[in-house]
Amino acid sequence: MNFRHFVLAFCVLLIAGCASSLAAATVTSEPWGKTPGGDAVDLYTVKDKNIEVKIATYGARIVSLSVPDKDGKMSNVVLGAPDLQGYIRGAGAPPYAGASIGRFANRIAGGQFTLNGKIYSTPKNNGANTLHGGNMGFDRKIWSAKPTKDGVLMSLTSPDGDMGFPGNLTVSVDFAVKQQHGSPALSITYTASTDKPTVINFTNHSYFNLSNDPAIPVWDDIARIDADKYTPVNASSIPTGTNDSVEGTAFDFRSAHAIGKSVPERGYDNNWVLNPHKVSTPVAEVSDPNTGRDVEVFTDQPGLQVYAPKNPPPPPNSNFRPRPAPNAFTLETQHFPDSPNQPGFPTTTLEPGKPFHSTTTFVFTVKR
Repeated sequence: MNFRHFVLAFCVLLIAGCASSLAAATVTSEPWGKTPGGDAVDLYTVKDKNIEVKIATYGARIVSLSVPDKDGKMSNVVLGAPDLQGYIRGAGAPPYAGASIGRFANRIAGGQFTLNGKIYSTPKNNGANTLHGGNMGFDRKIWSAKPTKDGVLMSLTSPDGDMGFPGNLTVSVDFAVKQQHGSPALSITYTASTDKPTVINFTNHSYFNLSNDPAIPVWDDIARIDADKYTPVNASSIPTGTNDSVEGTAFDFRSAHAIGKSVPERGYDNNWVLNPHKVSTPVAEVSDPNTGRDVEVFTDQPGLQVYAPKNPPPPPNSNFRPRPAPNAFTLETQHFPDSPNQPGFPTTTLEPGKPFHSTTTFVFTVKR
């Protein structure tokens, strides 16, 4: 082989290697059962280097998310049920586990809000309040699905008046796996449009446990949240309307420390007011000292709801039976709770002709 042939062969191998490193994720699907009403549900599996995500069309729901620990062991780091019936019956998984939440994530006080001078009523499925869109929110809908080169795109049409919310709303959630600076990552992109003014608030409700055993509590996990303020709440978890300093409170995670260092009596179920940030800068990070797993959160949303409950569990909503609190935490990027009733909060109003677009990315690294 002369030098010219050698260079040509080397370039072919180099191009092939680059193409391999940029290869799309593998995306497969399988039937996953039927709802009591006879609607078929599919389960999609998305694999890329050092990450595997399973997503069901029931609730556009993350069923499992596997990433390696410091020893290279792949384990699922989100809580979920072993089958579809576990989610439908509320057995084997905590409420809303892994689901895409809407139309309005978190709470709406008194089950009503006013928009453009008109009062709208929504189901009271959490005491006197609406939680996560009502008793038939997006977590209980069957979404359409289409595989993409690196994940799956879930779509849903919510008709005018669905759970009391105005407007025909078209929603999509794009789940995509990728490598971010050499680390496995999952990005979740929400888009929505409406034909009349409405309110929206979307999030993913995955419960994280970064250990290799979901029975292990998360209180020793080390957390950091880039927020100088949080939104205090009343006894029914409705914001008081102020943004208070985290200084000197159990909500101060500006410096990383154990989640359980100074946890409130009932655990955490609170919204942090994220400091102004670029989407390229992580707003939160949690690490498990034992497995070395670390998750960083990147988002363009203004708030982060962290749910890390202790016994006794918070009041159950009407969709699920009471159960022990899970050994897990959520990292729900979203707008603030009860925003339609809180004029001082960032608006959650969606207008016709002005589509909503938002992306949150979870990046998984290992600390040895």
